[in-house]
Amino acid sequence: MTAATDAPARPGGSGRPGISPALAFANRARRGVERAWTSLKRGAASVNAIARPLAVLVLLRLRPYLGIVSPAGWIALALGVGSLTSGAVLGWQELTYVGVTILAALAVCTVFLFGRSTYAVLIELNPSRVVVGQRALGRLLVTNSGSKGLLPARLELPVGNSLAEFAIPSLKPAEEHEELFAVPTNHRAVIVAGPAVSVRGDQLGLLRRTVRWADPVDLFVHPVTVPLAPSAAGLVRDLEGLVTKKITNNDISFHALRPYQPGDDRRYVHWRTSARTGQLMVRQFEETRRSQLTIIHSEYTGYYASDTEFELAVSVMASMAAQVIRDGTQMSVVTETRRLRTHSPSALLDDSCRLEIVGKRHSGAREFARDVTRRLPPPSVLIVVAGSLMTTSDYRAIELLFPSDASMIAFHVEEGGLPALKPVSGMQVATIGQLSDLPKVLRRAGV
Repeated sequence: MTAATDAPARPGGSGRPGISPALAFANRARRGVERAWTSLKRGAASVNAIARPLAVLVLLRLRPYLGIVSPAGWIALALGVGSLTSGAVLGWQELTYVGVTILAALAVCTVFLFGRSTYAVLIELNPSRVVVGQRALGRLLVTNSGSKGLLPARLELPVGNSLAEFAIPSLKPAEEHEELFAVPTNHRAVIVAGPAVSVRGDQLGLLRRTVRWADPVDLFVHPVTVPLAPSAAGLVRDLEGLVTKKITNNDISFHALRPYQPGDDRRYVHWRTSARTGQLMVRQFEETRRSQLTIIHSEYTGYYASDTEFELAVSVMASMAAQVIRDGTQMSVVTETRRLRTHSPSALLDDSCRLEIVGKRHSGAREFARDVTRRLPPPSVLIVVAGSLMTTSDYRAIELLFPSDASMIAFHVEEGGLPALKPVSGMQVATIGQLSDLPKVLRRAGV
């Protein structure tokens, strides 16, 4: 027989046996701190939800005024306020003099911001489309469109990544001032000239007020292209249509005769055969369709050994596509980032100016080709243009995506490589080492 005894509760009134009063107090304090911290975070989140949009709105309202102060002006303002504060706290008159001098200079600089200009600004680029390396000139015409004379001013004109500055003299009403400038065209690009901005400010560059006067103008620097012989035979075949193996009741390529069925068009009844056999016979045709050319040009950096090789690939693609457009053949040109316009050679060359090397966007060449051609009609001729790092297996993977009756030519662009053309598993692989190789390789390919 065992006797059960109850352990005496420890004093302190904690209600939980075995816990000291100090530990119980610490637990209550910890829970209180956690509740207070949670409440504080909720309050901060509520304040942030209200204050953040309000701060953004205030900044948007103040941005035009805060933008008047240049970075040098903000530094000067901070030095002036800091010097005055330090002089008052430390009792140094020298710091006080420095602060007063800096703030007085800022006050004097504000005088240069006042005034109103009445300019009419015209930006012209002649020509608006050039080839890489060709000379391009710009013209800036500033006219005083007001009824009062204007003081000298400074005009800033962004041109690409550079900034051109022009000193505009004092102008009488209706007086004009012309400035000419050269635009660098060393690289294929779309160079934006503008907007033209007049600047009012002090000579120290602490404060400046800008006014925009003219919209930007684009200069298209086209890739270098090589002339190709027009394909007259290809154009004739395109007008006649390419014959397919699909049988239809209405076309131009005769296939065979078959017995008449209710609903057949009586225009296609072959009366001589019907009279000879005693049964109405109608013509059957092989379906014809216009040739459809699709050019796939890769911008993926992993397929190119250098930027120069990429530029060569762009020139190869642009040369072929421009000539195909002149021949009147239906065509689509696609890349990782865009579908180029093909209604005119000029539009295609304009879009080619925007092509840039991009990072990896697809898991492989097959997925890339499938994605960019998903919304295109089935091609009768497929051209793939890529750099020297795209392998033959990549070209083969692309070829397997399309019907067997589609002809494929892969242009393997390898800077400095020897021109070559070789058949690989039902397609032709052309190696282009320089742009001048393209016409003779196309002649060898029979294109």
